[in-house]
Amino acid sequence: MKYMLLIYSDENAWTENEREQCYTESVHLTQDLNANGQYLGASPLQSVVKATSVRIRDGKRLVTDGPFAETREQLGGYFLIDATNLDEAIAIAERIPTAYKGTVEIRPIVELSGLPSE
Repeated sequence: MKYMLLIYSDENAWTENEREQCYTESVHLTQDLNANGQYLGASPLQSVVKATSVRIRDGKRLVTDGPFAETREQLGGYFLIDATNLDEAIAIAERIPTAYKGTVEIRPIVELSGLPSE
């Protein structure tokens, strides 16, 4: 089963050195997952100050700068994995460095037929 591991943390809680260490550890994790056939994708996201939100209301487009909601933790990146079950996905999520300062949300992927493949 495919799972999206959504990484949330307060982006101001990290020093630049901590962020670089997190990236290094995350790259190592992706290499381990790839060797096990579980890696499907991963990437950090740029700061929420670079975010743009789009809404359609009453047939009109509303584009605003910034994230959709004001929260203490921001979406900072993701891992897309293939795991046997939720327990295995949890074991992978706890290896993501951000879990020590933030939250890793695990969401099963709905696989739709008819989507383009690689």
